[in-house]
Amino acid sequence: MLINKYQGNGASFRPRRFNNNDRDLVNERIRFKEVLLIGPNGESYGVLPIRVAQQKSIDAGMDLLCVSPNAQPPVCRIVDYGKYKFEKDKKAKEAKKNQKKTVVKEIRFTATTDKHDLETKAKATIKFLEEGSKVKVAVFIKGRMMQRMDIVKETLNTFLDMVKDYATAEKEPELLGKDYFVMLNPKSKK
Repeated sequence: MLINKYQGNGASFRPRRFNNNDRDLVNERIRFKEVLLIGPNGESYGVLPIRVAQQKSIDAGMDLLCVSPNAQPPVCRIVDYGKYKFEKDKKAKEAKKNQKKTVVKEIRFTATTDKHDLETKAKATIKFLEEGSKVKVAVFIKGRMMQRMDIVKETLNTFLDMVKDYATAEKEPELLGKDYFVMLNPKSKK
């Protein structure tokens, strides 16, 4: 049993218990026989039995955190776990905030869409591409147009010629169900 030096003078410090959602090895969750112990200020205590390491963390009024469980021997550090968890969550939120989310917009038209309507759709596509979004361009095939794939391909190629200065196709157009589509990525600005 661990002896707490603060219990004798009225104060009662106990290592914190944490919910099961935490995946960190903290305090009594550490099940190694010996650990390499690092103090709160970075000083090394050397390789110690786990009970001694836990007692040192209690004496310091902090928690024992296993920072490298796969090392030989495992490395543990005396830290304020609440503060450590707060900093870890703060860094994760900051990293998530800095991530760029890819948005996919969709432009649809049929093989018989008029040239003027294609120009209007091309302007909308160019606007999406300039915002940094990917664009899925789909030609919807109605009825007997499936037998006239040459018209469908010609309409899509006409549209792609209108936006070629702003976009690059990920791969060749393909048929999926009743859609003949291609994914467009914005051209990098140099």
